[in-house]
Amino acid sequence: MQVKFVTVDVFTNRQFGGNPLAVVADATGLSTQQMQSIAAEFNLAETTFVLPPENAEYTANVRIFTPRAELPFAGHPNVGTAFVLARNGESHGRPIRGDTLVFEEIAGLVGIALLKEASTITGARLTAPQPLTIGDEIACNIIADACGISAADIKTENHQPCIASCGMPLVMVELKDLRALASARPRADVFAEHLPMKRATGIHLYVHADHDGVDIQSRMFAPLAGVPEDPATGSANVALIGLLAKLRQEPDLQLRKIIAQGIEMGRPSRLEALAEKTAGKVVRTHIGGTCVPMMQGVIDLV
Repeated sequence: MQVKFVTVDVFTNRQFGGNPLAVVADATGLSTQQMQSIAAEFNLAETTFVLPPENAEYTANVRIFTPRAELPFAGHPNVGTAFVLARNGESHGRPIRGDTLVFEEIAGLVGIALLKEASTITGARLTAPQPLTIGDEIACNIIADACGISAADIKTENHQPCIASCGMPLVMVELKDLRALASARPRADVFAEHLPMKRATGIHLYVHADHDGVDIQSRMFAPLAGVPEDPATGSANVALIGLLAKLRQEPDLQLRKIIAQGIEMGRPSRLEALAEKTAGKVVRTHIGGTCVPMMQGVIDLV
């Protein structure tokens, strides 16, 4: 059995930047175990597998795997998969028309708007499948141990470290400065003891910044999912923009931020985040960016 794939770099406008993604545009006939094995073979943060939609109103059913686990939702896999399918012009024999797609995923329906320059597709912007939810607070000493930083590096004036989700739960942690952000190193043993994947997929560290048109710089660690560090995490940053909008005093707000990630990994990424707040409630969150094609090939399954 031959399985075709392509890879794209997501949340970047140049090759070898952003977050690489492998896309199997026709995963018909693959078992869950085969999908997981292929994702482990690629050893990228995520690999997507595109199936026909269960409901013909939607574009596709998309399954997302890290090297170790299937995810209910993730950001750069949706942006990159939409980019690939739109450039192909079809999915499972059905033409893609217009500038919007809808993916069926474990977390729910993910609406995606294509980004274009003139008639050229350059990327995509997703709407999170679930409204923002805020979960447990996590003690600063646990975050410090898990990320190899000092508890004094954690800024708590705006919020305590807490679990936030728009479809995938991650711990949001504000740090005091870029020095602390750069010094962080994940410790899988601490994650395993205090932050198993059933509680949160990973820890998202961020600092308010002001350089090169960037508002926020971030890093995300998910060692138990097989992702020691992620170059660009749409699911984390889409929840972060929701959290930041929730913390603002205005009852009605459209909050936009440019977020840089992957700097410390040598894979600079740029994410455009938006939260919509109405009558004191965050009603929608979005994340988007550009993509660059990279590779294509065939997997020979025996």
